[in-house]
Amino acid sequence: MAFFSIIIPLYNKENYVEKTLRSINNQTFVDFEVLIINDCSTDSSIEKTIPFLSDKIKLFHHKTNKGLSASRNTGIQNANADYITFLDADDTWKPNFLETIHRLITNFPEARIFGTNYEEVYKTQTLQPQNGSENLAKHFEGIIDFFKINLKQGIYNHGSVCFHKNVFEKAGYYDETIDFSEDIDFNIRANYFFKLAYSNSIQMSYLMQSENQLTTSSILNKRLPDYDKYEAFANSNLTLKKYLDFERYVLSKHIKVDGNTILSKKIQNSIDVDNLNWKQHLLLKSPVSLLKCFNKIKFLLIRLGFKFTSY
Repeated sequence: MAFFSIIIPLYNKENYVEKTLRSINNQTFVDFEVLIINDCSTDSSIEKTIPFLSDKIKLFHHKTNKGLSASRNTGIQNANADYITFLDADDTWKPNFLETIHRLITNFPEARIFGTNYEEVYKTQTLQPQNGSENLAKHFEGIIDFFKINLKQGIYNHGSVCFHKNVFEKAGYYDETIDFSEDIDFNIRANYFFKLAYSNSIQMSYLMQSENQLTTSSILNKRLPDYDKYEAFANSNLTLKKYLDFERYVLSKHIKVDGNTILSKKIQNSIDVDNLNWKQHLLLKSPVSLLKCFNKIKFLLIRLGFKFTSY
């Protein structure tokens, strides 16, 4: 039995999936299996995977398009290893990713979640996210409080984390009734029940959408997570309460930009304002026109190699 099961949800990634698979084959730690979950791709993605298929790399097919969460769940249900990790079909790993995760598993047996830092790849720039990792030593490896440090961008990306199979048995699978912030919803449950061991080394490259896509993408037709259902958890975990309010802030701001001011205001009303900083207070009170202007400036700065956030 393989040590790692690597799950790749695949839907219309013909221009990227070969590079993704090559990054897996280039791993220094080689005891793994790969499960590619084809979610009814309509391009040549499948043809691009055929040369990579082997006893270690297998292809599974959905009969209908079910979405990202269902693809991940299909992979989990068919995984043979005790340790399960994910990689989207347009992202890549550094050669030492699995070796780093294996070291965390060995050195921190009390943990069941194992993550690393990552980089964001834009069209013209590769940048490190502002995710709290700057507050850790450059070569840090150890146990961290996910909710306490995760009040910026994600401390790990969902392609730079590994879960013991017990996490899914206790916290449940990915929620197939939502299709926005599915990762965040799952991370809340997983990190509430289990400890996270983290390496501050950058071991994964996350391909960002174009700046234009990011500034114009809408969530009006998305099925959104309900963070209120985790308030009972927050009663016994104060860092979780602050994290929930941070994610409510992010969601409320995004919805406001989309024009749904009623829903945005409803979410704002459930936020403990003491858990926000002054920049976040200011942005929540700002008109939509100013928020859109801020987004355009933010992505202009990214083109120049700078990142500015409200975190």
